[in-house]
Amino acid sequence: MRITQYALGQACWVELASHDWQGAQAFYHALFGWNAVEMAIPNGHFSLFNLEGDDLGAMYQIPESEPQIPSHWRIYFAVKDVEATVAAILAAGGQLHMGPHVVGEAGVMAQVSDPEGARFALWQAKNHSGSRRQGEENTLCWVELACREPSAEASFYTQVFPWTALPSHVPGIDYTEWQIDGQSMGGMMKMMPEWGEIPAHWMPYFVVADCDAFAAKAQGLGAQLCVPPSDIPDVGRFAVIADAQGATFAVIKLNALS
Repeated sequence: MRITQYALGQACWVELASHDWQGAQAFYHALFGWNAVEMAIPNGHFSLFNLEGDDLGAMYQIPESEPQIPSHWRIYFAVKDVEATVAAILAAGGQLHMGPHVVGEAGVMAQVSDPEGARFALWQAKNHSGSRRQGEENTLCWVELACREPSAEASFYTQVFPWTALPSHVPGIDYTEWQIDGQSMGGMMKMMPEWGEIPAHWMPYFVVADCDAFAAKAQGLGAQLCVPPSDIPDVGRFAVIADAQGATFAVIKLNALS
C-alpha cells in the first residue's frame, strides 16, 4: 500500500551501505525490479531506490577509507523529535554514532545503537515521510532484531519507542513481536550459541511472490543463502540472503497474500 505518513516508532525507511554502488544497483534492479536514481552529493555516491516512481529506500557507497565496514542494510524508525529520542536512547544504555543531521528539507536523521550494539537509525520527517510503499510485492513488510538478551532489549526499546513487546509462540524459537497500538510491525529473536560471533543486528524482510524461485534467482545473481527457503507455520515461507557483497536481508512469501 502507498504510505504518506508513519506512526511514531514504525520502520519507515531502509538504506543499503555498499562497497560497490554500481554492482549493488544492478543486483537489486535484477532481483526486485527496483530502479535507482543517483543524487548529487559531495565526495561520494548516493541513490534512491524506487518502484514505479515511489521511493522505497536508499543506497550509498562506503568510503574507500573505511574498508573494514561490511556492506549492510540499515533500518530507520519514525520519531517526532530526533534529539529527544537520542537522549532517551543514551539514558537507556544505547549509543549515538552519527548526527543528528538535517537532511535538507527532507528531515532529520541520526544513527544509533542499542545496548547490545545493534545499529539502527532515526528519522524525523519534514517533507519526506519515508518509503512510499510497504507490505506489497518487492517492498518492506517486517523488521527483525536478532540479539542475545531479549529481556534487556525489550526493556530498552519499550523505553525508547511506543512499542509493546508481545511474546510469540514460534515452535523452537524464543520470539517476540513488536507492536504499536496492537498492530505487529516487527519482531525479535534470541540468537543461539550456534550463531557464533555474529553481532546483534536488525534485518529487513521484503515481500516476494515465490520464496523458492526468488532465492534461486538471487543465487544466480551471485548471492548466497544464509537460511534456505523455510516455512513459518501460519505465516509464510522465508529465506535469508546475503547479496553479492555480503549485505543480508530476508524475503518472505506471506500466506495472507496468497
